[in-house]
Amino acid sequence: MRSSAIQDATSRGSVNPAHYLIDAEVGFEVWQGGQGLGTNSFSFSPSASGTAPTATPSSARTAAPTATPAPTATATPAPMATVTPEHTVTSGPPSKANPMRAAFYYPWFPEAWDQSGMNPFTHYHPSAGFYSESNTTVVASQIAAMQYGKIGVGIASWWGQGSQTDAKMPLLLSTAAGTGFRWSIYYEPEGTADPSASKIASDLAYINSHYGSDPSFYKIDGRPVIFVYAQPADGCAMASRWAQANSSGADYVVLKVFPGYAGCSSQPSQWHQYSPAVAEDHQAGRAFAISPGFWLATSSVRLARDLDRWKQNVRDMVASGEPWQFVTTFNEWGEGTAVESATEWATASGFGAYLDALHNDGA
Repeated sequence: MRSSAIQDATSRGSVNPAHYLIDAEVGFEVWQGGQGLGTNSFSFSPSASGTAPTATPSSARTAAPTATPAPTATATPAPMATVTPEHTVTSGPPSKANPMRAAFYYPWFPEAWDQSGMNPFTHYHPSAGFYSESNTTVVASQIAAMQYGKIGVGIASWWGQGSQTDAKMPLLLSTAAGTGFRWSIYYEPEGTADPSASKIASDLAYINSHYGSDPSFYKIDGRPVIFVYAQPADGCAMASRWAQANSSGADYVVLKVFPGYAGCSSQPSQWHQYSPAVAEDHQAGRAFAISPGFWLATSSVRLARDLDRWKQNVRDMVASGEPWQFVTTFNEWGEGTAVESATEWATASGFGAYLDALHNDGA
């Protein structure tokens, strides 16, 4: 794109010179099968000086290399029909009478398409192409897809104040406005270190002040809901740090389970399990989690995909009546756990076989 055009847009206040150009379109709409301005030949060659933005942490919970452009993929347009939410998100805690279906969500694309010398970092081919979650249309389609799957809350991976995942939160929240969908945060720093109680308190204060009052942020009894990842060796000391950090009880904290968690003297608001290589996980009286498969991009299959098995998992989850019902995951493509539509399991609904099963409660 010519620098004169950017300079003109900057002078009009339409462009912030500190921002990166990551996408360009021609005309007022580019799509197939509808009236409007069409094109069959469009390209541009961006050039810039400076340092590329730092990539988000990878699906392996470690820092990813600096992102390079993802390979071109032929995208199947996402369904644009209005999806009527089939589950109303209430202000009280989930219960057996009113369970909450939530999905783990990863707002680290396009950066995470490029990891460990692989681009794209996945065995699969998303129906929407190798997308960017800085695109409102992409996020709106993802929200519609989750609602089609009776998912009422997206638990967005969050790597700390000022991280790229943090920068995506305003767009996630604004795009959900008016849809009935809610977002929560998955606090990832606990999975790579033992942040101090003061550091956790600082992060909670930041989350509350920046996002907690947004109508699209999930709250229970007025308290922002925060999910927390963990390290394999974490124990009651982790629960104690979080109890100290949240001593005011301002947040509804949901920690990841570990052996013996129920016996800890410090107890959070609730517990959850994140075990993507396990088809079903049942924390009796608390939660039920299911995974469609696990195939890390750089490894062999640990949990093979099987649509019939998945439908049974969905039926088991629904029958459990547990207050929290988790889908692991909506779009963790690097670990191969996504239920988002891919060419490998595309269906006539436009949402894919795994979301179709969730839509039909496994029937």
